Amino acid sequence: MPTVAFHTLGCKVNHYETEAIWQLFEQNGYERTDFEKTSDVYVINTCTVTNTGDKKSRQVIRRAVRKNPDAVICVTGCYAQTSPAEIMAIPGVDVVVGTQDRIKMLDYIEQFKQERQPINAVGNIMKNRVYEELDVPAFTDRTRASLKIQEGCNNFCTFCIIPWARGLMRSRDPEEVIRQANQLVQSGYQEIVLTGIHTGGYGSDFKDYNLAMLLRDLEAKVTGLKRIRISSIEASQLTDEVIDVIDQSNIVVRHLHIPIQSGSDTVLKRMRRKYTMDFFADRLNRLKKALPGLAVTSDVIVGFPGETEEEFMETYNFIKEHRFSELHVFPYSKRTGTPAARMDDQVDEEIKSERVHKLIALSDQLAKEYAAEFENEVLEVIPEEPFTEGGEGLYSGYTDNYMKVVFPATEEMVGKIVKVKITKAGYPYNEGQFVRVLDTVHA
Repeated sequence: MPTVAFHTLGCKVNHYETEAIWQLFEQNGYERTDFEKTSDVYVINTCTVTNTGDKKSRQVIRRAVRKNPDAVICVTGCYAQTSPAEIMAIPGVDVVVGTQDRIKMLDYIEQFKQERQPINAVGNIMKNRVYEELDVPAFTDRTRASLKIQEGCNNFCTFCIIPWARGLMRSRDPEEVIRQANQLVQSGYQEIVLTGIHTGGYGSDFKDYNLAMLLRDLEAKVTGLKRIRISSIEASQLTDEVIDVIDQSNIVVRHLHIPIQSGSDTVLKRMRRKYTMDFFADRLNRLKKALPGLAVTSDVIVGFPGETEEEFMETYNFIKEHRFSELHVFPYSKRTGTPAARMDDQVDEEIKSERVHKLIALSDQLAKEYAAEFENEVLEVIPEEPFTEGGEGLYSGYTDNYMKVVFPATEEMVGKIVKVKITKAGYPYNEGQFVRVLDTVHA
């Protein structure tokens, strides 16, 4: 039986797509092996969001070539899409496929085996208007299933290379999304995470169908689905209709990841982000009215070119005032090929680092304050894995509002929804006491 080994760099979408590519190999009689072992085929799914992403991708490719010089080395993903020539120049690379036509990967591998000529199968992603169907009926992770609903992005923020790596916005056919969701629920998943490159933009390329309608249809047509999580949504995509659907829904969780990137109007303008802080604040206020206890997590870039101390403090104060529940903080890093990398007044590394620390400290404080609101409450948790730092019999999992809870559980409970009382709130995790397993018999 031929073997294939995978290495995935970068985001959740890449991890989803690696699982989908594995399905293709499995259907063709391959066995999956560990990337650190000798394999007949190595597939490296690359990331290009930062220059470091490119560098890491190259290191992993070279590692695969060293592991087995006779193996077929196949490189795919975002870095493959934006810089195929750079990858083809690495000795030992045999097949390069970008972020489309992955369905043909096995044909290219067979072609390479016959002709022994390196194949560059990367096309112009900007011409692509069709969503590429890649199915994932089940995941290696048993607790939360990702479901990719769209591809690409039309925003062209000045710091971001991704539209060039992923192409323009294209949405997945709603019937396919619902079919796939039903399949995941039948495989035993209680929670589905809707994901994509610009997830909240779903449907903007359709005439008469949008994200709000998809959320309604998933709830109505997927029997037994207990939780829907939206992996990320822009403030501008939180229309009154979407807020309304989330408000009425029994299964959309009270947690939204809304990337802010900066809390300063002047920085947002330089980033070419299409909202103002007034607009962002209005969306947050409406959401929190509709969903008391809502957790809002976010991404922030600090030290964007030209960011002054005042602009940074605008960001800091906005986040503090609106009580985000957790932040992912990134120091700005120059991405070659983007307008921001060519901007003057790049911010000094030391200043960046100082601002990152300030925001992380704020994030920790806000996360603790948010968790404290739920002390002594009973919440629903899906146990994911044993928690090794605290002795025997402890498992960790996430509540609907994305708090990590550690509590006594058993292997049988993994992937099921259980009721847990929060006995001690904290961050990065809360301590809880098991109450009972939620009855999953459908009424």
